Amino acid sequence: MAKDPICGMPVNEKTGIKLVSSGKTYFFCSERCLKKFAKEHSISEKETATCLVQPKDPFYKNKSLIVTAILALLVLLSYVLPFLEPFRKSLFLYFKVIWWAILLGFFLGGIIDYYIPREYISHILAKPKKRTIFYSVILGFFMSACSHGILALSMELHKKGASNPAVVSFLLASPWANLTITIMLIGFFGLKALYIIICAIMIAITTGLIFQVLERRGLIETNDNILHTEKDFSIINDLKQRFRGYRFSKSDIKGIYSGMLSLSNMVLWWVLIGMGLASLAGAYIPSDFFQNYMGPTLLGLFVTLAVATVIEVCSEGSAPMAFEIFRQTGAFGNAFVFLMAGVVTDYTEIGLLWHNVGKKTAIWLPIITVPQVIVLGIIANRIF
Repeated sequence: MAKDPICGMPVNEKTGIKLVSSGKTYFFCSERCLKKFAKEHSISEKETATCLVQPKDPFYKNKSLIVTAILALLVLLSYVLPFLEPFRKSLFLYFKVIWWAILLGFFLGGIIDYYIPREYISHILAKPKKRTIFYSVILGFFMSACSHGILALSMELHKKGASNPAVVSFLLASPWANLTITIMLIGFFGLKALYIIICAIMIAITTGLIFQVLERRGLIETNDNILHTEKDFSIINDLKQRFRGYRFSKSDIKGIYSGMLSLSNMVLWWVLIGMGLASLAGAYIPSDFFQNYMGPTLLGLFVTLAVATVIEVCSEGSAPMAFEIFRQTGAFGNAFVFLMAGVVTDYTEIGLLWHNVGKKTAIWLPIITVPQVIVLGIIANRIF
């Protein structure tokens, strides 16, 4: 199966949009990606007009629509079947917590898609150097969005040409090391929260550096979206040239919306699956389970790891739950594992990496991060 050179999505060669240019054949998932590719590579409209454009898939095959329909059906049935009522309440609660983060992630992703050339991302976040990982972690620190909101941004960075190690570091740093969550965690845990923030940054940096080694040895995929820039390329000078005399117009709004729509088609259905599974777990796992099996022991840490894998929803939603674990059990290390494991073992994130970045990258993520989380959790239980 071919890969769209713009968005990185897999494309069926029989149903995708085919372009032959300069002796090379490309396949696209949408006309939007085709036009963007043509613009970036100065391909004339005459060439693109000869493309084999297949009819669009019917709306009922849209994955986001399918998952939404299933969730909506369960919600409607909950008004008739009492045993589904806890699921409905749990689902509504989670949506109330994270809807804004998802929209913010898509909006920022749309802005990046429309305004930021791939050369910029490739120039900053694609070089196989240690500083690339630090840049991605710093960028993640200033992104005030939860894990599900940051999914859209990380996939957009991948589309724009960030290296896979940089994408992973950004994905790990953003949910727990950003400014908003730092303030929230300090409110819950006091100065102990600094341990969570510092360890989150350490894990993001360490994992990114390890992924760079894996990439050099061919053990994970490389990003085909990377554009190689000249050594003397200056982003500042290029920005000045692009925006000299620039005026905002309706076409900008359409461009941002188009980017948001493309990104939502890639990400939203995974987020909805995660929401549904998390709602089921939150509705039907007894509350006393946390108190009885999540104490400050090695077994408690692994139980916490397993539970966090299932019910992690977003940073803002998980922080109060982690504090409740700490309040009930006194195990600060378990609270740390609950927060961090929800990011490093979350099926939504692993699924997105598997589908959009690469299977090897998705497999290596928990292998590298989970041991770090467990060790730091044990240390936290010993010193706090």
